[in-house]
Amino acid sequence: MATTTRLFRCPPEAVFAVLADGWTYPTWVVGASRMRYVDEEWPSPGSRINHSVGIWPAVIDDETVVVEWDAPKRAVFHAKGWPIGEARIVVETRPHASGCVVRIHEWAVRGPLQFVPRLFTDPPLDLRNREALRRLAYLAEGQWVNDETEERSDPEERGATES
Repeated sequence: MATTTRLFRCPPEAVFAVLADGWTYPTWVVGASRMRYVDEEWPSPGSRINHSVGIWPAVIDDETVVVEWDAPKRAVFHAKGWPIGEARIVVETRPHASGCVVRIHEWAVRGPLQFVPRLFTDPPLDLRNREALRRLAYLAEGQWVNDETEERSDPEERGATES
């Protein structure tokens, strides 16, 4: 199981606000290219989103289903990515003095990748999820409004730089 962790400068509720908006999925999930459908019940357990993976014209239509939703602590998703297979993704948050710590656990549960030793699958998953957490942090921190100051978090404090 690949486990990736990052410190966010926002509360867990801000992270779960992004996760609760299924339409943002391709913004933070590496490899997702577009959204096609989000259940009205999202993110209730059993609800699903339909998305596509890949770069046009090599795009595969897939879906992700909510298995567990315990905001703002834990969410479990079942992602389908055929012909590669299916994966279980657990997103956990815990409060921290600077905001929160977000951890993603991911592993193959069906398909060819479940038979590949983790020695080969975990490092690429970790790299992919590092980028996913970076993107998720930009969304959660950027949308979070501090109730005391009524200001959004500062991009420079998040490590954002101009290119």
